[in-house]
Order: sequence, then C-alpha cells, then structure tokens
Amino acid sequence: MYTCGSRNVREIIVAKSTASAVQDATREEITAVDRLIEQGRTAMTEIVNADQTRIDEMVTAIAWSLYKPENARRLAEMAVADTGIGNVEDKVIKNQRKTFGTLRDLMRVKTVGIIDNDPTRGMVKYGKPVGVVAAITPSTNPAATPVNKTMMALKGANAIVIAPSPAGWESTSATTEIMRDALKRIAMPRDLVQILPHPVSRNMTRLLMEKADLIVATGSQNNVRAAYSSGTPAIGVGAGNVPVVIDSSADLDDAAQKICASKTFDNSTSCSSENSLIILDDVYEDAIRALESTGAYRTSKKERDLIERQLWVDGNLNRNLIARDADVLAEGIGLGEGSKTARFFLAEQDEFNPDSRFADEKLSLVLTVYRARDFDHAVQLVREVLKVQGRGHSCGIHTNNPDQPVRLAEEIDVVRVLVNQAHTFGNGGSFNNALNFTLSMGCGTWGGNSISENLNYRNFINITHLVTEVGEDKPTEAELFGAHFARYGKD
Repeated sequence: MYTCGSRNVREIIVAKSTASAVQDATREEITAVDRLIEQGRTAMTEIVNADQTRIDEMVTAIAWSLYKPENARRLAEMAVADTGIGNVEDKVIKNQRKTFGTLRDLMRVKTVGIIDNDPTRGMVKYGKPVGVVAAITPSTNPAATPVNKTMMALKGANAIVIAPSPAGWESTSATTEIMRDALKRIAMPRDLVQILPHPVSRNMTRLLMEKADLIVATGSQNNVRAAYSSGTPAIGVGAGNVPVVIDSSADLDDAAQKICASKTFDNSTSCSSENSLIILDDVYEDAIRALESTGAYRTSKKERDLIERQLWVDGNLNRNLIARDADVLAEGIGLGEGSKTARFFLAEQDEFNPDSRFADEKLSLVLTVYRARDFDHAVQLVREVLKVQGRGHSCGIHTNNPDQPVRLAEEIDVVRVLVNQAHTFGNGGSFNNALNFTLSMGCGTWGGNSISENLNYRNFINITHLVTEVGEDKPTEAELFGAHFARYGKD
C-alpha cells in the first residue's frame, strides 16, 4: 500500500517502462522527445497567467487555421494523397464541420481560473492544466483529429505534442505548422503545439507517452493498449462496428437516405459508420428497395464470396481496398458490371455467424445486412454484432415507435444510441443533438476505455476545489436507516 509520502505507483511504472523504451531507443530519439517535452513545458509557463478571454482567442485561432477554406481543402488533398484513404470533398467537410462544432462547444465553457462558484455549498472550483498532452492520431483523419485535440488541449492551457500515424505524417506536419503559425500571429508561443519529427518511430511514440502528463490515443487498439500500459494517465477510444436497426415503423425512404449519406461519407473511414444493418422481416424487401434507390448494390452470393476473399488478406483488411471510392472497390473485388455505378454494397447474411468476416468492422463501402424475425431478434443481433467488435461504442435505430430506442438504451452496453440519424454525422456531435463534437469516442469499460462519453474539454483540465464550511448537513439515523429498520429490523 502506498501512502501520500511514498513513491507513487505511476513513478514506479514509468521507471520500469521508460527503462525498456530507453533501452530500445536511439540517443537521437531520446533527445528529440526530451526536447519536445521541455519546449512544451516552457511554452506553458508563458501562458500561466492567461485569462479565459486570452485562452479563447488562442483556441479560435487554432480553429480558423483549419476551418479557413483554402487550408481545409489543401490539407484534405494532402491527406488523401498521403494515405490513399477517404476522399477530398468529404475531408474538406469534416475539417470544417468538426472544427466549427468543436469551437462552438468550447466557447460556451470556462476552463481556467474560477470555473464554478456555489456559495450555498461553500464550493469554488478552479480549472488548471493537466500538462503536456501526447496526442496519438490516426491516418484516417490526419488533419481534423490533430486540430480537434489541440483545440481541447489549449482550452485547458496545456501544451500538446502530436504523434501521427507514419502514413499521415506529411499532412499532419503541415497541419501542425498552420496551427503554430496561427499562435505566432496572435503573439502566443508556437511550442504549445508540436509534432514528433519524421520518420515517426514506435520508440519515439512510446517515449512521448511515458514522458507526457496525459495521453489521448485515437486510432488502432494497439496504440490504445500501449497508452494504457505506459504509466501515464491515458484516455483511449474503442473500436467501432456500428449496428443499426431499421424497425417496422421506420420511414424507409428517410432511413435509406440517411444510411447512404452516412455510410458513404469519406468512404466509410469513420468508426461511427454503419457496419451492419438489421432489418425487421416485415419491411425487409421494402427497405432493401429504398436502399437501392439511394445507390446501394445488392450483391449476389458469388459476389459476397469474392468480397470475403479480396477485402481480407491473411485475416487482415486489405489496405488497397479499404476506404476507397466505390468504383475502385468494385473493380478491385471483381464485382459485376452493374456495381460500377453503385455508391455502396449490401452483403446479406442468411444468419448471424460470429466467425464470419462480415460480422466485423469493414472500413469500406461494404454494409452487412441481417434479417430479424421480430424486434426481440433485432436486439439480440445488435448484441451479437457488438460481441464480435464494437462493444461500448454505439448503435442506432430508425423507427417511429418511441419504445424501441428505449429498449436498446436499457439492454445494450453502448455509450450512444442514435435515433433516426445518419450515424456518422450524429455520433461525434451534431448541431441537431446534444452530443459534443469530437473525433474520439469513449466506449466506457465495455470497450476497455476510461471514459464513457465523447472526448471533450473536461478531459483536459484538473480541478482544484476550494471548500469552506456551511451549515451542517447531517441527517438523523432514523432518516437514513428508518426504511431498513422498518423492513428488516435492527438485528
């Protein structure tokens, strides 16, 4: 057991893990990471007295650096060129929409100085920085995610060091530079935002995680697990694999249009993209026709076999086919002539098989479809899909029966249940729902995460509580134990 005066658990874990990382790292890697951490801490000392207005100016400048139309487009083009993932037009929308929505959320809250004062309870809360943040970012969003995390980190008066996916380093580096230039323009220290140097190595990323004060890891589950084992406080996100129900009472045309818009956005790179549809039997064929009217292609059994052989290679998703345009995917798989003009592809399953590749996340324009006998069966299928992958993340439903979403919320272990929404656009925050904007979705302990909410500003501040005495708030024994005594006695 560790007391307040003894060496704490984190110090011991860091000492052990750093020794391992240092043993594998080169002197140049160690020096590079140490320099970034030191520069970040120095930059934080320069804003230690910044008030909320000044902090908000800084966050707004960061937001504008990506939202600015020419930058949003240039970085979207770089992202697709670097990674081959997604498409330019949708990445432009993502760069602007996520940034604008996040700025809206951040401008409505206090994070430095007194953030809450409740005299009746004798409680004053002060927001303070968490320190230097290590931001692990994915190749799927090499511009939007770094900016999103930077806005939240700087809102708490922190510094941030970005560890990008090696595949997205060029575009993330360019994104980092426009953020640093934005800070310089408003006379704030540029080193509040930094990036690991090229070439990004696993050792440097590990060292950064061990030396930072907080890790926020988005991307592969390997990165998330490494963050949690680093000895540094960490926030990770879970894997997606979203199942969505089309209920008997749904507006089928509306549901089909929203599913198409969501599934095809940025070629299905989002973890919130629909991966399985569960359609009630009595509307199954009508729902399929509605989906086909939006551009869905109903694959044959032979074509589904082709998809399974081509989309996965040696048990892993084929990087040459994931997140590709529909015509590229159809050509690469060898689908029929009618598929060439499709927007996405339906892979119907006769029954649920947890060992089937189609039950897993596909990161492509392929959408698995199951037929449910009734709503009880639909709930069971949602649960089964999430057991394969995606537990804790989210699910959705299209319905006009208010009781059905309640059942999902009560019975399914997910953080988010979306009702009658395009899942990709609603899950990470929307102007039409109450979820805050983010590109990092916590999945609770169900998904092996420390948060069960969308990543937000609260995750980037420490809070000091100033506590003064108020009138005594002590109930009697009878008030607390009365019901227990009356029912069970005092024995």
